[in-house]
Order: sequence, then structure tokens, then C-alpha cells
Amino acid sequence: MGQTRVATTTTAKSAETVVPPEANDQEEKQPQVLGENSWEEFSIDVPWGTVEAKWWGSKERQPIIALHGWQDNCGSFDRLCPLMPADTSILAIDLPGHGKSSHYPQGMQYFIFWDGICLIRRIVRKYNWKDVTLLGHSLGGALTFMYAASFPTEVKKLINIDIAGPTVRGTQRMAEGTGKALDKFLDYETLPESKQPCYSYEEMIKLVLDAYDGSVDERSVRVLMNRGMRHNPSKDGYLFARDLRLKVSLLGMFTAEQTLAYARQIRCKVLNIRGTPGMKFETPQVYADVIATLRKNASKVVYVEVPGTHHLHLVTPERVAPHINQFLKDP
Repeated sequence: MGQTRVATTTTAKSAETVVPPEANDQEEKQPQVLGENSWEEFSIDVPWGTVEAKWWGSKERQPIIALHGWQDNCGSFDRLCPLMPADTSILAIDLPGHGKSSHYPQGMQYFIFWDGICLIRRIVRKYNWKDVTLLGHSLGGALTFMYAASFPTEVKKLINIDIAGPTVRGTQRMAEGTGKALDKFLDYETLPESKQPCYSYEEMIKLVLDAYDGSVDERSVRVLMNRGMRHNPSKDGYLFARDLRLKVSLLGMFTAEQTLAYARQIRCKVLNIRGTPGMKFETPQVYADVIATLRKNASKVVYVEVPGTHHLHLVTPERVAPHINQFLKDP
């Protein structure tokens, strides 16, 4: 039912290579792509404010819904979307509390997995979209996975980058960390902006670059920070745009058994792109177990390993786009 491909990078043709005329004709016939400027800001009203997004391609077509990773923003797809076919439409959203989207009101907690599934549903119902295609990286991939499992007859295709399902934590670790997580959440909730660290632009770039520990390069950080920081005029510096409360991510995590149970629900076509080395998981075997479980019930599973970091779609999008484009083209 499924198939596996291992992608490898190829070297560019040398200057001495003679390209026959037929090859030139084939290159000229390559499909057109969206390009860097084919997007507009898009805003979706929600009960607590707005969810902000970038809509790539035509608004006359039902879009692929794209969700970014934890503490990133929709700029995560800024280097991938331009490489997708010109007739593609993609709605890349800033999850609540991320990027330019509204933060939750004071007193509300972020249960990032459950909230994310509900957000996708809210958007799909608002626009009455059918047979949706979902694209997710990291946390966004966990959310699209959960949505496909929760509404198995309403998802046509699922594309996940460097994640198979919700990140799994050991039950003992979850139990031991709950109290600390709650206190951290309350501390962040009451921290006034005047006491939040403020940085110069270049300091912010370096801070984020170091924090990602090699997963992104400087160019990618600058792309993410277009929506990931905001100016603080009182100190003539920059603050993180995201809600500090998002740093408390332990609440509402999944066990391996839960994740596999949801995997058994998925029926749509699945493309899973695993970065190598990609992200290090606490329980790496769960990734393979999820893929194996998907193969039993999903209508099609394509698993591809692509050289790259956890943010391979942002740092090396040219390695990722061909696999997505082929998957979208396949019936």
C-alpha cells in the first residue's frame, strides 16, 4: 500500500557538459512555479481576535492549509511555497499566539495540540472546504495528522515534514513536570512587557540562531523573524512577537499508545518527509511505528528521507519541493 524513497542530492552539471537541444527544450517546458511575490496577507476572524496568514496563489482555488512548527510562524514556508506549481494555492497561517495572530486572552491556557485541531476545523467549516489537503511541519504536522485522524473521510492528502504524529512523552516525565509547567505558565502570564527582554535587530537574529542549535541558518532566521519579532518603540529595540505562554508546551502531550490509535484512523493519501538527521526525538521508534501503522489503513503512504535539518523545508526547500509537487500531482 505504501512506498519508500530515499532522496539524495545531486551535483550541478559541470561547465564542460554538453547539453543536447532536446534537453534544453525539456527544461523550457518545466512547469511554472508560484515565485516569491505570489502571496497576500490574509486575516481570519476568530472569537478571541484574528488568525493572520499568507495566502499563496489564487484565492479562486481551495487552498492547501499549511501549519508551521512550535514557536515558528507561517514564514516557515516562505522559501518552499515559491517552488510549488503556479496553479497551487496555499493558506499558510500563523497559529494562535504565533507571528501576527492574536494571543489568547489572559487566563486562557494553550493546549497546543487540541487547540490546533479545533482551529483547522474552525477554518474548514467557516469556508465550507471539502476534501482538504494539509501540509505541516513539526507541531504543524502533528496538528494536521490529528485532524486527518479526527475527520478521516474529509481529508484528501496529508503532507508532513520531519514529524509522524504528536511528540510523545513518557507518562512519568509528564507527571513529574506538570507542577513546574503550571507555575511557569502563571509567571509568564503576569510578566509585564516592561520586564520582557528587548534586543537590537542583530542581537535578536543571533539569539534565535543560537537557540535553534543548527536547525536553521542565518538567512532562514531572518525570514522567520519578519513575523517573529515586533518593535518596542519605548526602548528602540525588538521583542518576540509570540506569546511567552507558548513556551509551556508540556501540558496535554500524548503517549505512544494514543498516537498510534489516531494513526489507525487515517485513511487519506500520506506523504511523510523525514529529514536526515532531522530532529532528535525522545522516543525515536515511535516515528517508524506510526509510519508502519499508517500503511495498514491509509490509502497511500509515501515515506521519503531527505538530507537536511529539522527545518529542511526552510533551509533547503529545493530538496523538499519536488517530492511535494509530485505527490500533489499524483491522483
